[in-house]
Amino acid sequence: MTEFTPVAAIVGGLLIGLSAVLLMALHGRVAGMTGILTGVVPPLASDWQWRAAFLAGAILAPLLWLAVTGRPIEIEVPPTTAMLIVGGLIVGVGVTYGSGCTSGHGVCGIARFSPRSIVATMVFMAATFITVYVVRHAGIL
Repeated sequence: MTEFTPVAAIVGGLLIGLSAVLLMALHGRVAGMTGILTGVVPPLASDWQWRAAFLAGAILAPLLWLAVTGRPIEIEVPPTTAMLIVGGLIVGVGVTYGSGCTSGHGVCGIARFSPRSIVATMVFMAATFITVYVVRHAGIL
């Protein structure tokens, strides 16, 4: 069962929104994690420095949380390694054909009222709902 944590969700959402707004305001770029990551994988993008800094912040944030609160961020990954690999490949295909990831479309695209991003996010969410239902309730996987 998933635990409902409204305070953590609100704070996390605010931080994601703030980072997206700052990235757009300071660099004119959409905060899509896939696009950002692509620029630091060889061949490097010409603007790889801000991309590396953005990713470093995403990686170092849990360590900062641990330093401030003394509590690690709890992460539970119930799927098997094989399921994670297959899921990652499916997401990679979706990102390629969907021209972006959930952060780019869901956070930035919807904020810009992009019809393509709204549809893409609806498809992402529908697939997520179906997957969670199948895995948790139908017992297929």
